[in-house]
Amino acid sequence: MPEHAKPTAKDIHALHAMMCQAIADPVRIALLYELDDDCEHPVNELVGALNLPQTTVSRHLRTLRDRGLVTARRDSTFVFYKLTDHRVLDALELIRTVQSDILSHRHQLIQTPPPRGNE
Repeated sequence: MPEHAKPTAKDIHALHAMMCQAIADPVRIALLYELDDDCEHPVNELVGALNLPQTTVSRHLRTLRDRGLVTARRDSTFVFYKLTDHRVLDALELIRTVQSDILSHRHQLIQTPPPRGNE
């Protein structure tokens, strides 16, 4: 799409889907929460916090960086990551609340006895 062209609904939906794909992984969600303190964190610290291989953490951080959710800064041999915008955590909390409400409703349905006869 040329820079001066107005984005279409299809373009906007595609960008939204890319953002949702970025947070659609438990490791990436955990990384976002680890970065919720306005500080930069080196990869090795995040590896220790999540108890995952460095290659796995780096791959997920690259996805988050490519989607603009985190920033990276190299200092010598270390790469430091920081959350770009804390509103993404607000979005995750909203999703968690919606999910909780859905599960609560399903639980109520399961607990409700079925109607008998012609009720």
